[in-house]
Amino acid sequence: MNVRMVHRGPDGAGEFSDGDSGHLFMAMRRLSIIDLHGGWQPLHNEAHTVSLLVNGEIYNFVELRRELEAAGHRFRTRSDGETLVHLYEDHRLDFVHKLRGMFAFALWDATRRLLVLGRDRMGEKPLYLFESDNTILFASELKALVASGRVPFTLDPAAVHEYLHYGWVPEPRTILKGVRKLPPGYLLTVDVANWAIEERPYWRLLDAPPVEGDAEALIRSELETLAEQIIRSDVPVGVALSGGIDSSVIAALAAKKCPGAIQAFSVGYSGTPHQDERRVAGALAKQLRIPFHEIEISVREMVDGFPALNLARDEPIADIAGHCYHALSRNARLHGCPVLLQGQGGDELFWGYTWVVRAVESTTLRMRGEAPDFFQALRAELPRGVSLIDIRRFLSLGAGLVAGWKHLRPWTSAPSDQLVFYDLNDSYQMGAFGATKTYTRRFRDELGDYSAARLFNIPRPWDRPDLLIFDLLAKSYLLQNGLGQGDRLSMANSVEARLPLVDYRLVELVVGLQKWRPSFRLPEKAVLKAAARGLVPEAILNRQKRGFNPPGAAWLAGLKAKHARSLVGGYMVSSRVLSAEAAQFLCHPHSRFGAWNDLTFKYLVLESWCRGFRELAIESGAPVAGG
Repeated sequence: MNVRMVHRGPDGAGEFSDGDSGHLFMAMRRLSIIDLHGGWQPLHNEAHTVSLLVNGEIYNFVELRRELEAAGHRFRTRSDGETLVHLYEDHRLDFVHKLRGMFAFALWDATRRLLVLGRDRMGEKPLYLFESDNTILFASELKALVASGRVPFTLDPAAVHEYLHYGWVPEPRTILKGVRKLPPGYLLTVDVANWAIEERPYWRLLDAPPVEGDAEALIRSELETLAEQIIRSDVPVGVALSGGIDSSVIAALAAKKCPGAIQAFSVGYSGTPHQDERRVAGALAKQLRIPFHEIEISVREMVDGFPALNLARDEPIADIAGHCYHALSRNARLHGCPVLLQGQGGDELFWGYTWVVRAVESTTLRMRGEAPDFFQALRAELPRGVSLIDIRRFLSLGAGLVAGWKHLRPWTSAPSDQLVFYDLNDSYQMGAFGATKTYTRRFRDELGDYSAARLFNIPRPWDRPDLLIFDLLAKSYLLQNGLGQGDRLSMANSVEARLPLVDYRLVELVVGLQKWRPSFRLPEKAVLKAAARGLVPEAILNRQKRGFNPPGAAWLAGLKAKHARSLVGGYMVSSRVLSAEAAQFLCHPHSRFGAWNDLTFKYLVLESWCRGFRELAIESGAPVAGG
């Protein structure tokens, strides 16, 4: 299991067992970031009665160490992780409330014969679980669980159905039956003597108290404080830089706090299409006086690397921009930067997605028993401001209406306790239109009336739809497509991704301000832009939103040309999910404005992932279902 995660820690390994009883065995891989020579795990307290393995970074470890040393604790290393064992001695399970950072840990209390598993509040670091016959297996990656030989390779039908709607599987479910994730902000304890398992939350996003005050000043202050902690490292630090506001804010803060020690990395595309933002990113890097490295991705490179990318993602995630994240991390590692700051989370925190704002407005109408007329709904489809991307999207909308997959009133047929949420997302609607049409009769019967919309079936009353949808977005799209994919693809290149904009203190502040004065009706990212004024150039603050999007049409055409035939007689067909007729149909050319290209891409990702993981399961001696 540990060998399967060597990419997450190529600098060394550590192992721990609880002695002769054979109750517990743990192993870890180390990516050396803090205390390069002394921070080896497992880490112990003074009496060696508490032992720890931890993945991630504790950003406030310097402050915590001062407190603990003042209380009489003796440290053996300079690592950030050692603070956890001493905090646990003083505070038991409440110690997690003192941690600021991203982490997943396994802590063994030998005196109480207690195993404690924990995951950070926002879910930046993963923790997979498999339980069977009074045994719990846990790991940072699904590959490691499969490598145990004890986890059957059996697809979860409900997860497949959800994946074809969302493009990812909502947590805590995974694509494999019987495997789940510990939710973010949760602890799981195992009393080994009595084999008693308890799982409970220690943090909830919506519990953040209301905050009154100048939003821009408060957010700027929090970002400045966070920047001091998040750049702590004993190795070089880089920043992923595009032409957008999120990465620009992170780059500017890092350059300000650590002048002369930050490097910037950007991706572009052969032919320099309109999505290429290297020129803007390079200009900002020059202004901030930080070295700038760029990498150009060709269609051929992306197509050839498609199978390896899907294996590296660890779970099927149908995000065509995934190759960009992979290439960024690889470039950072090649230039000697094992730490890479990224701007993920800005769109989710500061209302950067038009469909999310529409979800709030539509749910509010639904709560009142109202519904917009056709023209109100049509106007809601147009983003705030108009750009070339917006015009293309509107054309796609029109074609979708003709094709029948785009529904401007999803609430008319939805259950009364269902929020309007991800069903407004284009990809979800295309999946809803086409997924069941591609299933075998057997798979449709197996699913029955299972709904992929279970994620947003939330009982009334909906006192604050804006807060409910903010919370859902953090627990779904941001968690799986953003944080999950980002962690796996950076760690696949032995790079630690740090995401300042999803720091829990910043998130609590944003939620608290939202409770006091809703901001979703303001122009997109208005509060963040105001907070960043004077930190980044006005030209960047005023740029039209582009997103981290590659030339998707050209990339998809290349993928279909090389990989589409893999669907015919592939794993999805042999496992009786995808019908043979549908597999043939998906190989054909389709209009770029319809639903079938999106569904083809999702099936290509899933097929590639299944083939790669099936081979891992066979190598490990695990039972393999279908195919």
